[in-house]
Amino acid sequence: MKKIPLAAALVLTAFFVFVGNFSLITKTEEIQPVPQPEFREITGEIEKGETLFDVFNKYKLDLSELYKMRQASANIHRLREMYPGRPYKIVLDEKEQIKSFVYGIDDNFFLHINRLEDGFFAEKIPVNYERKILHIGGLIKDNLIASLGEGKENLLLALQLSDIFAWDIDFAADLRKDDSFKMVVLGLYLNGAFKKYGNILSAEFSNNGEVYRAYAFGQNEKITYYDEAGKSLRKAFLKAPLSFRRISSSFARGRYHPILKIYRPHHGLDYAAASGTPVSAAGDGRVVFAGKRGQYGNLIIIRHRNGYETYYGHLSAIRKGIRQGAAVDQGAIIGYVGATGLATGPHLHYEMRINGRPVNPMAIKSPPGVVLTEEMLVSFGQFKERMNRELALIKPANHLIIGKAPTR
Repeated sequence: MKKIPLAAALVLTAFFVFVGNFSLITKTEEIQPVPQPEFREITGEIEKGETLFDVFNKYKLDLSELYKMRQASANIHRLREMYPGRPYKIVLDEKEQIKSFVYGIDDNFFLHINRLEDGFFAEKIPVNYERKILHIGGLIKDNLIASLGEGKENLLLALQLSDIFAWDIDFAADLRKDDSFKMVVLGLYLNGAFKKYGNILSAEFSNNGEVYRAYAFGQNEKITYYDEAGKSLRKAFLKAPLSFRRISSSFARGRYHPILKIYRPHHGLDYAAASGTPVSAAGDGRVVFAGKRGQYGNLIIIRHRNGYETYYGHLSAIRKGIRQGAAVDQGAIIGYVGATGLATGPHLHYEMRINGRPVNPMAIKSPPGVVLTEEMLVSFGQFKERMNRELALIKPANHLIIGKAPTR
């Protein structure tokens, strides 16, 4: 028998090993799909007077699961606080147990509750809006709200704009026909559809020949509005304690009183407004009187720095917690418009005094606001230039242009 050389034998061995391995790795096997558990979804909106307990009963869900979910979300959002029209989604596993629960708390946040191995976990998740730049401009024909158009979002935008200039413009008394406004504002969109306005990034308001500008600037997500020089628009006193209401009686040294039928000084402003309209503190201070006082009816007096005092009379009610000695912040609601005391109809009587002497609130020039530091002024100046270019694109007529959200 002829012997095979050792080298050849090694080659043949390697060949058979290779072929054997090749045949093993090329052999195909059918991979069985892993069965996926079947989940059931329940979606809807909270109805008027409905609670989550009612929802669980409606769909015959395990109420013990609801108790555990309440415990998990107690420090995030109380499940008792469910409001009509808000959406919810419940996902059930193959055993009909709660796998997850999602509830739209408001336009900004969802409540997510998920089942984990050791129980439920709750978290508050922000709505992921697409942000677009909107350019909005208009002329005043009647009032700011009417000039911006109908709808809840336009109303909120009007309030936001009036809040920005509240220290310089009394939107109840100062507006003139054909005053103009411009705004660069964020529009928030979801799935391509407009949902609401975000913050106003910059604004310009031309009132009775004078132009006011505001620029949103801040750190750590806290926005403050500044003028062109980098001074905060926030001042010691708001221009008015009510928004979008006409002044029915101006400050005067003598006025014919409609009830007493005599002329006498009128040391303040009368704001005609519907009964129950919220009244805000014009500035930071401390309450020195809250109660009934003669012809003022329900009256609040707030003492501010540098000898200033403000009076709020004829209130229908004083807000709970507003009492002598209480500290109040500027803009905080302190009471509600009424017709108590000597009044012909619902209105707010507003006075300002300095060291006990009555002064015309509309003639007071509040001290300027806080100024940005030199370091921040550099970034502010760059942002202001970008915003001025955006504002220059807006014409003095109602229109809207969509762009992209800016980077700072």
